[in-house]
Amino acid sequence: MAREQGTGSTPLLVLGKVTEILNCFSLEEPDPTLAQIARQTGLPTSTCQRLVQNMVREGFLDRDGDRYRIGLRLVQWASPGTFGLDIVRIVRPILQQLRDDTGETACLYIRDGAFRTVVAVAETRHVVMRPFRVGQVMPIHAGAPGKIFLAFDPGAREALAGMELTRFTPNTPASWDVLDEQVEQARSQGFYAAFGERNSDVGSISAPVFDHTGELAGVLGLGFPTQRVTVADVGRLGPAVSEAAKAASVALGHHTAAAPPKAGRSRGAATR
Repeated sequence: MAREQGTGSTPLLVLGKVTEILNCFSLEEPDPTLAQIARQTGLPTSTCQRLVQNMVREGFLDRDGDRYRIGLRLVQWASPGTFGLDIVRIVRPILQQLRDDTGETACLYIRDGAFRTVVAVAETRHVVMRPFRVGQVMPIHAGAPGKIFLAFDPGAREALAGMELTRFTPNTPASWDVLDEQVEQARSQGFYAAFGERNSDVGSISAPVFDHTGELAGVLGLGFPTQRVTVADVGRLGPAVSEAAKAASVALGHHTAAAPPKAGRSRGAATR
């Protein structure tokens, strides 16, 4: 592909133009013509034609007559970024139902090393709420979702090995002995409730979601302000979260009769 020079930290101008061209492709208009691309981008026709021809040659675009589509090479590059997104599509209706049944924000988490990331949210309709957003990253040792990862995902224990247990509030587990006890409780009851471990006014209740292989696919749970949900509500909300997680597991092809994987003790994997 033809290249334009950049200086210092100034972006190559051609990248901006290529981006403008790619922005012309959408679900509503997947195969625009060259004239449509030139009109939408505002690029001179000769420049637009040259860039589009280069993008076809590099596999970024495919040509079919006088129309263009996103090329297979670009799709192949994008595939790794879509890995795991099917779980979001499948579990989202279950999150929404859990939100409607409980009135609290429902979230789905996946693990990245020693951290957990929110990948889907069904937000509460209460005016008083604690914000949870897609892409939010939190440590796995603080909060209910992390206890589930540590209980059912051996990789989580390995990732946390040797790391300091940062204390965010007085309720954050600051020793491996305490964390081991919490993880064992999460494993034995199938869900876990935590209050004020990461933020003093936030609580969470979480349960595991397993895939068709029986491996942990993610963690599903509720997040809420502790002024509205207290320990007294766990007996009501805990089973609801657990049932929602089981429904998500079934949707992912998990056979509930199969025993879920168990992880070893935190302390055994950790270096104090």
